[in-house]
Amino acid sequence: MDLNGLDGIDEASSPMSAAAGRGSLIAPSRPWGTPLAVIDVRDLGILTDDGSLHRRVRRAPQVRLSKVLVATGDLLAVWLAMVAALMLDRRGTTTDPTPAGSYLLVSMLSLPGWVLALRGRRLYESRFIGRRSDELRRIVDACFLTLLGIIVADFAVRLSLARTWVATVFVLAVMAVSVYREAVRQVFHARRRHGVGLRRVVIVGDNEEALAIEDMLRRDRTVGYEVVARVGERSGDQHADVGRLLVDDTMRAVHDTDAHGVVIAATSLTPSTSNRLVRAIAYSGLHLELSSTLSNISASRLTMRPMGRFPVVYVEPVKRFGWRQVAKRVFDLTAAIGLLILCLPIMTAAALAVKFTSKGPVFFSQERLGRNGAVFRIYKIRSMVDDAEERRDALRAQNAADGPLFKVPDDPRITPIGRVLRATSLDELPQLWNVVKGEMSLVGPRPALPEETDGWSHDLFDRLRVRPGMTGMWQVSGRSEASFGEYMRLDLYYVDNWSLIIDLTILLKTIPAVIARRGAS
Repeated sequence: MDLNGLDGIDEASSPMSAAAGRGSLIAPSRPWGTPLAVIDVRDLGILTDDGSLHRRVRRAPQVRLSKVLVATGDLLAVWLAMVAALMLDRRGTTTDPTPAGSYLLVSMLSLPGWVLALRGRRLYESRFIGRRSDELRRIVDACFLTLLGIIVADFAVRLSLARTWVATVFVLAVMAVSVYREAVRQVFHARRRHGVGLRRVVIVGDNEEALAIEDMLRRDRTVGYEVVARVGERSGDQHADVGRLLVDDTMRAVHDTDAHGVVIAATSLTPSTSNRLVRAIAYSGLHLELSSTLSNISASRLTMRPMGRFPVVYVEPVKRFGWRQVAKRVFDLTAAIGLLILCLPIMTAAALAVKFTSKGPVFFSQERLGRNGAVFRIYKIRSMVDDAEERRDALRAQNAADGPLFKVPDDPRITPIGRVLRATSLDELPQLWNVVKGEMSLVGPRPALPEETDGWSHDLFDRLRVRPGMTGMWQVSGRSEASFGEYMRLDLYYVDNWSLIIDLTILLKTIPAVIARRGAS
């Protein structure tokens, strides 16, 4: 569910609290400028006076309450699934010798097992369920294990539970828990947008990666973090112990800001400094996260594995061909034909509105770049005056977009009907014909004009490896509001990480984006 609120730390009992006494991280008498002797583990408050390991990190009461509430909702979803399965099973057959009361008793007695299975699959720890696909897989595993236990218990006590009931419970429980957790995810996202339930973190690093991480976390609060400080390596004294100073500065920043965790930009530190800092933070009990340095590679393509004594990240190769490509084309063709038929009355009404309100043809076509750089003509319902292309040079000074993109605020070439068509994206419906012809896909990079390539970097030409799309990551992420740098990043991310799941997710997000008119121009 991506619920960082489930992994919070009690600020009052954090090792970073300002309270003095045994086991405190930083002695109150130590002045700010004095380097922390991190080689002596006692300076980090990890050991008690008798030398035993002493972790003082405890979960905050609100975090424990959040977990209890989520677990209670899971139990309610599972209970409803079991009762619904019983009702469906009894309606479909009357030959089951086991009384309904036995099913209800089994349902009640199995509830602790459901919680243990969900907990065992780490479904109450946010770091394991950040992606919906991971969460769903763990829910399926937990439901399967619990029902397997019920089947074993059934053989032992000879209740003769109907196998159809067990199978129905499995399907309904997975659906019920998944729907409930999606609702919880949205509640947490809404709370985070208002600054509630955020994990306070200190970022370590002062290079481009560290700044990008900080910018991303500040812009998107739904990720669940609040950046309270950023620490970099000190420079100047060549004889200073850089590693010790960085640990000192990081711990003091955590202490002063009551932070819950630390995020390290891995590329900003040397291996020795990074290892030294990781050991210090890990012993303190704080949440610790290191960047992978691969900002535009989907996490689903990354796998941690050992390479000798080095933990390494294996990156799955890009898979653009094979059955996935065939499945994408079949889906595009089927959906495009269906949508063309369904939207034909809407396109007819829009075409008539354009015809009777402005001079010129109803449809507008323009050359765009397709897969492998092939030039094709894209079709739209005309939303501008007939001589819009001739007026473009006169408006170039008003271009508000960066890079090779062209966008004029309150473009005078757009007709009154055209503004409505653009706001609702109805002008793009004729592109369904481009999809049928195989020139475009429902989802893909934005179809570029041939002249735009003059401003492209070498990397950006990789976007031509796939068909352009009617919608894409640029649209659901702000559409025409996105900068050229963001547009480039999103396109390349899609090209490298494309999957059917990503396509379906983008299509589902496009509907609310169009309704909300985000970035429409």
